[in-house]
Amino acid sequence: MTAFWTEADFDDHELVQLVRDRKSGLTAIIALHSTHLGPGAGGTRFWHYPDGKDAMRDALRLSRGMSYKNAMAGLPMGGGKAVILAPKNGIKTPEMLAAFGDAVEALNGRYVTAEDVGISEADMVSVARRTQFVSGLPVEGEDAAGGDPGPFTAMGIYFGIKAAVQHKLGKDSVRDVHVAIQGTGSVGGGVARLLAHDGAKLTLSDINHDRAAALAADLGAETAAADAIMGVSCDVFSPNALGAILDDEGIARLDAPIVAGGANNQLAREGHGQKLADRGILYAPDYVINAGGIISVTLEYLCRQHGEPCDINEVRKRLAQIPGRLLEIWHKSDETNVSPDVVSDRMAQHLIGR
Repeated sequence: MTAFWTEADFDDHELVQLVRDRKSGLTAIIALHSTHLGPGAGGTRFWHYPDGKDAMRDALRLSRGMSYKNAMAGLPMGGGKAVILAPKNGIKTPEMLAAFGDAVEALNGRYVTAEDVGISEADMVSVARRTQFVSGLPVEGEDAAGGDPGPFTAMGIYFGIKAAVQHKLGKDSVRDVHVAIQGTGSVGGGVARLLAHDGAKLTLSDINHDRAAALAADLGAETAAADAIMGVSCDVFSPNALGAILDDEGIARLDAPIVAGGANNQLAREGHGQKLADRGILYAPDYVINAGGIISVTLEYLCRQHGEPCDINEVRKRLAQIPGRLLEIWHKSDETNVSPDVVSDRMAQHLIGR
């Protein structure tokens, strides 16, 4: 595995830790980008990386994104992320989760973790047996905030798509607006259901085609192959799977005036946001539109730390602020002729003192 400080995505991170536990077989990376606003908060990803460099790149990029996300969401948290390098067989054991929990506990509160790709609520319960610095745990009652952050992420993206449609297309409703959704898991599937309820026209795609097909049948939507969804002619392309899809080739394939979705690190490299702008495509910075999940788990964590119940209405109130942040970014982008991703990055960097 290459030295992290030689990585292009190393951004003066405060801590990058390789965690190895031979007994359980755990290999993980914990990255803290900034704790300027508070403990580094961000989920744990369980994924098979054929090359360790890819895992390091993910940890560095995702933790930086969490710094920006938490700052722009007005949360008293810094940015952190963890990746657990899954074995080829994809098996996740209780011993691995326990060892990971011990590693989080050893940081003594500098990092607070929660669910991400490949990690469930049940996994977080296992991790929580070894550390108090965890959120996204099951909650009881419809009025309690916390638990699976996916539905809250989906709600924020839904609000963001509506704002983008209004800003770019001048429409006050998504009825009959064609949205192509890449990824139909917890987040993408949630976005699809919310948009379908409002009468949007949907095309769905997922690497698990059966999952996309089942949801499409339920919602009266169309499907597209996983390798074709980016080229679908539509009003909104909504990426809700893995990141770095908006590279030169991906941007050239787009046939949509709006990109708005929940995948992290959608832009492959610096300059790709400008390429979208050059094509007249409105981009919703991913860490702004997808902040719903971290809003939920952060409020859950802070309430638990103070021994107080966390009202879901406070989460909803903060989710409703996402469109306003996006509109501020887009208006400033229009005024300055600077792409939305750069406008957003500069705002976030200012908030974290960089």
